Amino acid sequence: MKKVILGLTTLCLIAFTSCKDNAAAKIDESNVTAAAERDANASDFPVLEFDKKEHDFGEIVAKTPVETVFKYKNTGNAPLVITDIKSSCGCTVPQDWSREPLAPGESGQFTVKFNGSGLNKVSKSITVTANTEKGTEIVKISAFVKPAPEQS
Repeated sequence: MKKVILGLTTLCLIAFTSCKDNAAAKIDESNVTAAAERDANASDFPVLEFDKKEHDFGEIVAKTPVETVFKYKNTGNAPLVITDIKSSCGCTVPQDWSREPLAPGESGQFTVKFNGSGLNKVSKSITVTANTEKGTEIVKISAFVKPAPEQS
């Protein structure tokens, strides 16, 4: 039994020693430089800045469609990619945003249509999914929906 343990120990020492020598020989200075640059750039995120975070349509009559435009700008140091824009319900429809990367300093916009459903104070949120540090940004719309004249 002692001979088996001694043999396995010797084999392990030889294996670990030979791996150590090969690993040191495989390090290439250009790879180290490229990895350091990649890690430094990994902390650069795009920043999604809106001209407004909320839009109030004021008083509207029920079932009256309204729309607004949210404008945004990439104020970060990396290209901005908006992958999705979703609303909190089906009565609010975001549309017309660019799926192409937005370079730092460039601007874009998207339209939000609200079909006027509900009564009294109505508030909806729109979630913008992008490659920002947080991953999502939220804008909101609101309106005071009055009943239609025939509903009074």
